[in-house]
Amino acid sequence: MLPRHHRLRRPQDFKSVYARGKRVFGRQLSLTVLSQAQGEPSEPRSQQLPPTRIGISVSQKVSKLAVKRNRIKRQIRAALSQILPNLSPGWDVIIGVKPRLEECNSGEILQELKQLLIKAEVLDGYSRRSYL
Repeated sequence: MLPRHHRLRRPQDFKSVYARGKRVFGRQLSLTVLSQAQGEPSEPRSQQLPPTRIGISVSQKVSKLAVKRNRIKRQIRAALSQILPNLSPGWDVIIGVKPRLEECNSGEILQELKQLLIKAEVLDGYSRRSYL
């Protein structure tokens, strides 16, 4: 389970990330990221950024069975727990799941998640230029 301050919970937050965020696509996952400083333009940018918040979206297109969708969410949360200390602060991230993820194991999920976070420049210490 992700710590409470790292969770994206409110529907308005999901909507704003989907509306104004940048999308990055992989084979099994997709990311939509939005800088929290971009999300509230009226507030001045402070030195101390809030922690990165993450939401996971698994639609019924992936599986009609809630048991399988929840299993996929648990696998993604387990991968995130390993990556969480390395995330840059101040981002809202939504992880979307594509239907073929059901066949993947946890190692493949972790690897693709790292690649997408690097591509989106959310993983601390990495930039897109060093990745490509």
